[in-house]
Amino acid sequence: MKYPIGIQSFDQIINDGYVYVDKTALIHKLVTEGKIYFLSRPRRFGKSLLVSTLKNYYLGKKELFKGLAIDALEKDWAEYPVFHLSFGGENFTLSGTLRDKIMDSLGQWEELYGKNPYADEMGNRFKYVLKAAYEKTGRRAVVLIDEYDKPLLDVLDTGYTTTVEGEKRLLENHHREILKGFYSVFKEADEHLQFVLLTGVTKFSQVSVFSGFNQPADISMDPRYEALCGITTEELYQYFDEPIKMLAPKYCYTEEEMKQHLKLQYDGYHFGDNLTDIYNPFSILNAFASQRVDDYWFRSGTPSYLIRLLNHTQENLNELTGKYYDPSEFIDYKADVEKPLPMIFQSGYLTIKGVNLRRNTYLLDFPNNEVKNGFVTMVANDYLKSRTNVNSWTQEVVDALEAGDTEKFRKLLTSFLADIPYTMRRKEDERERERYFHYTFYLLMRMISCYTVYTEKQQSEGRVDCIVETPDYIYIFEFKLDGTADEALAQIEEKGYARPYEADNRPLYQIGVSFSSETGTVNDWKVK
Repeated sequence: MKYPIGIQSFDQIINDGYVYVDKTALIHKLVTEGKIYFLSRPRRFGKSLLVSTLKNYYLGKKELFKGLAIDALEKDWAEYPVFHLSFGGENFTLSGTLRDKIMDSLGQWEELYGKNPYADEMGNRFKYVLKAAYEKTGRRAVVLIDEYDKPLLDVLDTGYTTTVEGEKRLLENHHREILKGFYSVFKEADEHLQFVLLTGVTKFSQVSVFSGFNQPADISMDPRYEALCGITTEELYQYFDEPIKMLAPKYCYTEEEMKQHLKLQYDGYHFGDNLTDIYNPFSILNAFASQRVDDYWFRSGTPSYLIRLLNHTQENLNELTGKYYDPSEFIDYKADVEKPLPMIFQSGYLTIKGVNLRRNTYLLDFPNNEVKNGFVTMVANDYLKSRTNVNSWTQEVVDALEAGDTEKFRKLLTSFLADIPYTMRRKEDERERERYFHYTFYLLMRMISCYTVYTEKQQSEGRVDCIVETPDYIYIFEFKLDGTADEALAQIEEKGYARPYEADNRPLYQIGVSFSSETGTVNDWKVK
């Protein structure tokens, strides 16, 4: 089986015999039931392949679709003038790159359909060439814009500047104005348009980018199109049954155990109320090709813009995850509001895990282990700036907890905290100091992904600071800042935090920990 890793060209996948998960029934529904669309999906989730498939469909290349679902659905197979623009391969931190990219595309289109000699501004040139294409071919134009938001994400919150007509401007604002002017053409050219699709990672607020543009139908959370990109559970078993069977013995798993392992690692994305399980296609294909389960998607790119946002907000990661939100809080990113949640969600680092339809609220959390491991580790490295190697430290902690060695864990935690620079834990008031230590422990424990870890877990008598469940042991942690370990143990006892585990046969450790705001590390530690 040939896996199309890094291949975004539909015709190459079909002609060269790569496996193609058939999405053409949904594509036919898309093109027959609407006209102007916007789709947000995380990076490397198949957006470019979707655009390429649409391009070949609208070019009338019927032979490429033979045997696919759309072959029996489509009767006409007409050829349309297609305007395809991808912003994916450019570095937009360089001033002038965005304008040059658009102007270059306009020049190519004008060579095909003609140029208005009186139009210099890119919007007027684009409007003219759309009309010219219609008049020359007798068919309305199809516009496909891939990664529309990359010119904004590249410079978001960087402070990069450019000079426009002698005036110094933020490059972020300049790019937004260029795109706004470019997209506004769609409203005036509506009669010459057959179909429009814009794809990207993030939906920026309509006022800042799509103003003046006939508002696209946002299908990012439309239950009809949840599976338009990515791989569903049914598709996984239909197309990849053989590689799953090949992978299982390498991990000493049964076939069902291997499926569960893949699910925990790569599944968990939901893009609508139906909560249809979607696997990350980039990671699952890499796992099958290399016959190894690893963190492929996260390693393929660093979301530096998210770190920049988190660094100057007052919100910590533990205060964002595992909560219900109104859609308005995470659907659109408004660049004038310093809120990281929409960017984290739309970039694929959080996803919908539950829906309360009565209240119209959504539960957001990490989609799977791959995302949780990579993102939390990255945030921890940036937030804590410890001199200790986080990955090797995590492995030693796992070994200690697996062996029931609480003393080794105490030494590892104490030494790690001692390696964090004083400037990172210096806080102005007691509440912020306590918040820092809770967040630090949250980040460290969330990195231990091979176990069940609960932080700030709500129970009937109160909220437990941390519970770790391994196959052989249970650990209940309670923390005090500038207090005593005895006080922490007493709270575990008084609140009955261990009560839910009375019928559990695993040994249970109750651990009271006191942190010192002066030394920044463990001051007192007792185990019961």
